[in-house]
Amino acid sequence: MFVRIVKMRFHEDKIEAFLTNFEAVKQHIRNFEGNQFLELYQDKNDQCIFFTYSYWENEQALENYRNSILFNEVWSYTKTLFSDKPEAWSLDRLVSLV
Repeated sequence: MFVRIVKMRFHEDKIEAFLTNFEAVKQHIRNFEGNQFLELYQDKNDQCIFFTYSYWENEQALENYRNSILFNEVWSYTKTLFSDKPEAWSLDRLVSLV
């Protein structure tokens, strides 16, 4: 399993636009081939900071998404709302307890 975490900081007046767009595209992202899980988090102390957690079958599945029309449309819009440069981490999940 391959995990991708993206941290995004938005202008406060753009948060609603981001959330509206995320609501519209989340099922498309989740149903993209190779995606196994998608969550969105908002920081408890700074309402302008959000994280996406997505699980992918492997790195190639994420790369396929990142090279897709869907990603291009989502990211092209989302990045116009940022107040700071996003950060991203690619991780291999080692242990998961549920």
